[in-house]
Amino acid sequence: MRVLLQRVQSGNVTINKVIFSTINQGLVIFLGIESEDTKKDAEYLVDKCVNLRIFSDNEGKLNLSAVDIKADLLVISQFTLYADCHKGRRPNFMCAAPSAVSRPLYDYFVSILKNYSLVVKTGEFGAHMVVNIRNDGPVTILLESKK
Repeated sequence: MRVLLQRVQSGNVTINKVIFSTINQGLVIFLGIESEDTKKDAEYLVDKCVNLRIFSDNEGKLNLSAVDIKADLLVISQFTLYADCHKGRRPNFMCAAPSAVSRPLYDYFVSILKNYSLVVKTGEFGAHMVVNIRNDGPVTILLESKK
């Protein structure tokens, strides 16, 4: 399982030209799922996402977590995080889990996040989305459950 975290001042996702979800200061979490991923992968990455100290304290040091600042979270399904571009010019997505596998894990990931009493918003699984991000820093971090 892979997560691309972006620390944001704000963010939103639009579907069919209609704003679907909006967040204030927090994290946009792009979530990619591969076929072998399990609930344990989701649990590990949720813990990392909410407890990683990537928000600035009063001295400007990255000492605070999403839990510490009561961050808003926007979770977007992102199978393209498993693009294999080693051969040719067209990405191969064979490692990305099919929706029958990834949808339940995506839903589980979101449900665990909600246990932290933070504002949790989502896109729409499998939909074409336009994600607007006001990146803060910028701070962008790639997390993987298998490494």
